[in-house]
Amino acid sequence: MDFTIKKYKELIDALIQAGYTFQTFAEFIKSPKEKTIILRHDVDLKPQNSLIFAEIQSKRNIKGVYYFRSVKESFKPSIMRKINNLNHEIGYHYECLALKKGMLAAAIQKFETDLLKFREISPIETICMHGSPMSKHDSKDLWKKYNYLDFDIIGEPYFDIDFNQVMYLTDTGRSWYNKKISIRDKVMTPYDINIRHTNDIIRAATNGNLPNQIMINFHPQRWTNNPILWLQELIFQNLKNMIKKIIIYKSKFASHH
Repeated sequence: MDFTIKKYKELIDALIQAGYTFQTFAEFIKSPKEKTIILRHDVDLKPQNSLIFAEIQSKRNIKGVYYFRSVKESFKPSIMRKINNLNHEIGYHYECLALKKGMLAAAIQKFETDLLKFREISPIETICMHGSPMSKHDSKDLWKKYNYLDFDIIGEPYFDIDFNQVMYLTDTGRSWYNKKISIRDKVMTPYDINIRHTNDIIRAATNGNLPNQIMINFHPQRWTNNPILWLQELIFQNLKNMIKKIIIYKSKFASHH
């Protein structure tokens, strides 16, 4: 079974065996190591699951970055502090433009307010856009007018990583092969290793077929050993993927007409 905590541990252990170091995103921005992995976690829901991931990594003496949203389903200061205390980076998973329905001034105001709230809990050096697939607004568009560097932010993955050099893997849509169902969480990349399942990443790591620098994006709410929750997540995600496909089809249709 894929997307279980057991499978996640196997993946992490295989990457360690393959000789990778692990950096937070802030560390990577400041001084990228030659053979390194950025473990990125988008904490969209169920922050408790992210704490499980953080503890698994901590036991193996490795670290990652955890991007929390400002909404109540994600923003849990006690969990954020615990993860930060385990030596991981906490970041802000912003979605201001989507929440403020495209109004730039209101969106940047929200961004600033949220950032202050986050910084009361932990240092925040990097941010990352939340896709908000059901909104027509792309929160990255905020930076067409404003500059996140003005807020003492040193990096945003979609702007500050050269994905020609860094392989990008994401479990968006509960699949590692998600080009057809990802609305905003996608990058142009020359790496086309055929990866559909977590076992494919494990195999590629074991055989030395992965590039030296990789960002792996996890949504920890998807990963569970509980069969009932696992099935729920599968059904819910399949429904969501169908809706996303319709949205993608509609936008393509609209742009051609």
